[in-house]
Amino acid sequence: MYPVAYFDAASSEPLHPQAREALLAAIDAGWADPARLYGAARRAHLLLEQARTDVAEALGARPDEVSFTASGTQAVHLGVLGTLHGRRRAGRHLVTSAVEHSSVLHAGQVHEREGGTVETVGVDLSGRVDLARFAEAVAAPGTALACLQTANHEVGTTQPVAEAAGACRAHGVPLLVDAAQTAGRMPIPPGWSVLAASAHKWGGPAGVGVLAVRKGTRFRSFLPEDERERRRVPGFENVPAVVAAAAALRAVRAEAEREQARLSALVDRIRTRVKETVPDVEVIGDPVGRAPHIVTFSCLYVDGEALLTELDKAGFAVSSGSSCTASTLRPSHVLEAMGVLTHGNVRVSLPRGTRADEVDAFLAALPDLVRRIRQDAGVA
Repeated sequence: MYPVAYFDAASSEPLHPQAREALLAAIDAGWADPARLYGAARRAHLLLEQARTDVAEALGARPDEVSFTASGTQAVHLGVLGTLHGRRRAGRHLVTSAVEHSSVLHAGQVHEREGGTVETVGVDLSGRVDLARFAEAVAAPGTALACLQTANHEVGTTQPVAEAAGACRAHGVPLLVDAAQTAGRMPIPPGWSVLAASAHKWGGPAGVGVLAVRKGTRFRSFLPEDERERRRVPGFENVPAVVAAAAALRAVRAEAEREQARLSALVDRIRTRVKETVPDVEVIGDPVGRAPHIVTFSCLYVDGEALLTELDKAGFAVSSGSSCTASTLRPSHVLEAMGVLTHGNVRVSLPRGTRADEVDAFLAALPDLVRRIRQDAGVA
C-alpha cells in the first residue's frame, strides 16, 4: 500500500524526474572508470567533471573544492575529522551547537576519544544557537574548528550561519556548515570553510554526499592516502549517481523560489490548524526563521511511535524527532536541548509537489487519531 501522502522529505526527497532521466542516460555513458585514459573512461570523466562544476556553482564553491562521498553522513565525518586533523597545530578544541546532526556529534565523540575537547553551545526554545556564546566559544585559545547547520533537521529552525562565520573569521577558525536540509532549497549562507550536503535531500539518488573544502583551509584526511579524488575521498566515484544528483540540484534550484514559497504557505497552514484542532499540542521551532518545508509538533499524553503508526495506517508517511529505540529509550537530543515537549512528536516535511488537498486530508485525520490514542491510554 502506497501512502496517501509522503511527508518525510527531510529524511529523503523523492527522486526528481530530471534526476531519473540523467541517471538512466549516465548508466550507459558513464559506467567506466573516470581515472583511466581510454575513450569510455574519458566520457565518464567528462560527465563527472561537468557534474562537479554544476554542484560547485550551486553551492558557491570552486569545482576543485568539491568532492563526492558515499553519503551526507560520510561527508560530515570526513569534513569534521579531516579539518581537525589538518589543524592539529592550531589546537584540539571543537565547537558545535547542541542541535547538530548526530553525524557531527559522533565525529566529536571520536575526536574526544583521541584526546581532543568539544564544547557544545546551547540553543533557545526555538532551536536557534546562542550566537554570543558561540562567538565566545570560538574565541577560546586552541579552537581548531566550529560546526553549525544551516537549518535544523528536526524542527526546521534556521541558524545564524553568516554571523557565526564572521565570528569564526575574526579568530581564524574555519566553520563547517552542514547544509543537508537547505541545499537546493535556500541560498547557502556565506563564510563557510567546509560544507557538507546530501543529494537525496534535494531529489537526487541516495548514496551521493558532497564535501566542499575551501582553498586555504588546512585539511588532511584521516583515511589512508589515495591517488584518486585529490587524496580527500578514496575510491571509485559512482558517476551515474553523481550526474543524477547534479541534474536534480539544477532542477530544484530553478524552481526553488516558487516551490518553496508554496510549501512554506502549506507549512503555515499546518502550524495554525494543528494548534486549533488538537488539544494540548506544542508546535515547535521558529515560525518565521525556518526551512520552508518542515514543521514539527508534539502532542501531550501521546506515544509518538503509536501516532506515527496510526498515521501510516491512514496513508500518511511522517517521521518523529523523538523516536525512541528499544535499546536506549532516549528521546531526541534536539528536543531535549531546546527544552520542549519530547513525547508524541511528529515531524512533517513536505516534498516538491505536495498538494493542498493532501495537507488538508492530513489535518482532517490527525485530531481523531490523537483522541483515540489518548483514550486507549486512559487519558480523557
